[in-house]
Amino acid sequence: MTDPLTLLEALTKQFAARADDYDKAAAFPGQDFDDLFAAGLLAPTVPIEHGGLGLGPRCGDTYTLWAMTRKIAAADLALARCWEGHANSLVLLDALGTPEQRERWFDGVVSRGDKWVAWSGEPRPLGTLVTRADGGWRVRGRKGFATSATGADWAILLVDPAGPGGARHAGSDDTVLMLACDLSDPTVRVDTSWWDPIGMRATVSHAVDFDETFISDDNQIGPPGAYLTQSWQSAFLPHYAASFLGAADALAEYARSSVLRQSKDGDPYVQHRIGSIAVALDSAELWLRHVAALWDEWRVDDARLAGLRARHVVEHLALAVLDDCVRVCGARGLIRPSPVERILRDLTFYVRHDNDDRLLATVGKAVLGREHDVSFGRR
Repeated sequence: MTDPLTLLEALTKQFAARADDYDKAAAFPGQDFDDLFAAGLLAPTVPIEHGGLGLGPRCGDTYTLWAMTRKIAAADLALARCWEGHANSLVLLDALGTPEQRERWFDGVVSRGDKWVAWSGEPRPLGTLVTRADGGWRVRGRKGFATSATGADWAILLVDPAGPGGARHAGSDDTVLMLACDLSDPTVRVDTSWWDPIGMRATVSHAVDFDETFISDDNQIGPPGAYLTQSWQSAFLPHYAASFLGAADALAEYARSSVLRQSKDGDPYVQHRIGSIAVALDSAELWLRHVAALWDEWRVDDARLAGLRARHVVEHLALAVLDDCVRVCGARGLIRPSPVERILRDLTFYVRHDNDDRLLATVGKAVLGREHDVSFGRR
């Protein structure tokens, strides 16, 4: 099989060319996902025996997955967020799904191009109410920041029968359910009036309402509490960092090209900034390779804590690259159609996805030998 990174290389120019239009329209990058499916790249974390690429922390080739995300993010950071959500959801299906569930859902991805996402966030104090029904569960209420809301086919809903809160604000680690919801269900409605952010617009992370949506027991993934008690969020935190690094790659290339085009390469201050960018990119890549190796060796406890560190470090390295790029290129780099303007909005918005202070405090707790939560830092 052709190397997936090579296949992806042929697509990223098209992704980059479409990025501005998707951003302006705040529209899901559907054509990009169609291209990924046509190229055989839409099942990155599906095991090879199910027709996928066999990448990621479950399959023993984590860095290649993150390198793919990095390339996609260099073309369009919002597209990378949707891709991450899809790839990470498939990891959960592989880890916690039954053989029948894996067969059914992986076939949909490989054969039909089904797109997946996982939704946890809920507006407080509102959110979802989950009640037991005959043969399954009924979900009523609202999810917020629902990435790929108008593009995904299936969503893993992280919901808590104990009350609103999703996973981030769950009252108990061992009660949160993961329910696979078919988004074509007429009781699921997307509220497109809410999502009008400064950045990451093409993630279409709308609010989604559920009106007594029935989800059968056949669509419950894993036992109650598995997402939190097994700390699956910690496997995805460094994946976000791969997207940050991809955005930094695009900024670095723009800065280098701009400097050479304007014959500013003899300026020692420019040289200083370009050198700083190069060191930041190398440092971030080393962190991701380190964490990926820990996952591939299944040193899970070490990988979880190293992933927190990497997520923190790469965020700050990417933001430093953004600052260096803007200083090198000047105000003209922030004028459309320069991609820097969009990347600035997307990157500064996306790094808010997690509370960096809380992540760093969690690292500190671990160093001090105190109880800590590697998923959301809730304790």
